Amino acid sequence: MLGYKVDISAPNKKVGDMLQLVVHDFTTLDTYIELPGHHISVDIPASEVNVNEYEGLVVPGGRAPEYIRMYDDTLKLVQDFFKAGKPVAVICHGLQLLAAAKVLEGYRVTSYPACAAECRLAGADWQSEPVITDKNLVTAQAWPNHPAWLRAFVELLGAKIKV
Repeated sequence: MLGYKVDISAPNKKVGDMLQLVVHDFTTLDTYIELPGHHISVDIPASEVNVNEYEGLVVPGGRAPEYIRMYDDTLKLVQDFFKAGKPVAVICHGLQLLAAAKVLEGYRVTSYPACAAECRLAGADWQSEPVITDKNLVTAQAWPNHPAWLRAFVELLGAKIKV
């Protein structure tokens, strides 16, 4: 137990709106397929997030970053966390959102390999490593890296794990 309250935020949504998550599954195809996953409700619209009320930001991967990067409120939210120097954890395709927010310049990062060119074009030093921590940012390639990625984020937060 870390003792943090987690809020779910999304652009263009109201409190209580439901978000459809997806599960990536692998078949005999050369790529993954997306299946319906859990539903979660929005706690706060992206436009109402005050960075001073939060310890850090987590940007999940999957396909969502491809879409939420089109909203100015989401870009501003990301920029605000970077301006404040708050810990930020991003995995997989989540780097697409950071690239669109223009906050990657000078950072050493990793991501799902398909996002490497986008990261480099945004000024990042992209490396093919499972997890990278650079300054206030911890990045990971994909879901198999969850344990190391979350451990690094907890360290950035300065939290102590109690069991």
